[in-house]
Amino acid sequence: MSQNAIEITGLKKTYAATKRSPAKDALLGVDLTVPRGSIFGLLGPNGAGKSTLINILAGLVTKSAGTVTIWGFDQDRNPRQSRAAIGIMPQEPNLDPFFTPRGSLDVQAGLYGVPKAQRRTDDLLELTGLTDKANAYARSLSGGMRRRLLLGKALVHSPQILVLDEPTAGVDIELRNLLWQNVRRLNDDGMTIILTTHYLEEAEQMCDQIAIINHGAVIANDTTANLLSQLDAKTLVITPDAPTDLPSLPSRITGTARDNGTLAFTYKTSQTRADEVLDLLRAASIPIKDVRTEDPDLEDVFLNLTRT
Repeated sequence: MSQNAIEITGLKKTYAATKRSPAKDALLGVDLTVPRGSIFGLLGPNGAGKSTLINILAGLVTKSAGTVTIWGFDQDRNPRQSRAAIGIMPQEPNLDPFFTPRGSLDVQAGLYGVPKAQRRTDDLLELTGLTDKANAYARSLSGGMRRRLLLGKALVHSPQILVLDEPTAGVDIELRNLLWQNVRRLNDDGMTIILTTHYLEEAEQMCDQIAIINHGAVIANDTTANLLSQLDAKTLVITPDAPTDLPSLPSRITGTARDNGTLAFTYKTSQTRADEVLDLLRAASIPIKDVRTEDPDLEDVFLNLTRT
């Protein structure tokens, strides 16, 4: 058995031309592996190909070329087994407003062929915090509750892999924290998680490994730590004793006066040392009250890689 939850080789997708739009190459031969037991981030700008890739994994879109193996099952040779190994929490709610949460979970389990005796409806209602709303119509649920119900529906067949497509878009902090607690718990129990998000700080905090896709191709795929180390930059933030202007600086150092009164100096660590920056400030007679450093974050890496 492979150590990878998902293996993708040479995956291509071309959408046929229509009267309104020309043919479009959405995926250009993607090669990607997702390790078992990981929390794997799939990032990219709008239109990069993320949704197409997820829909192919879910069996909702037919690929044009390539192979997809999910939990050891080839998607072409074993479509039912590969589909059963993965659960998808979609970005947009797709709930029948006249079903209750309990009814929605039971129907979803039935669609996957889960026998009544093996259904985990009560456990999933508790996991998603919907026990007290189990018999309320879905149309009466708040937006956050509907998101939680989508998570429960993705888990009814006990998949080995869970895909979360923009799970916290537009939700409040309380729901976001609850969701991440559940994700951590599921991952601790051995479930592989694939996350797409536009909140890059979430990906930085949650993901073990991240792939960045742009214009239908994977342009980066590494551990989060290695991606963050790619940028040869550091920022020294100075809190002066009194309001002061930026001093003259060499071209290798960029200075910025921030609204809170601090001065930020960004430089490449391969060219400049922190003590050189401090020496420049002392030479300019800038009184220093406090000093701290800032390392690049995932947003910096993302923008650097997707700039073109």
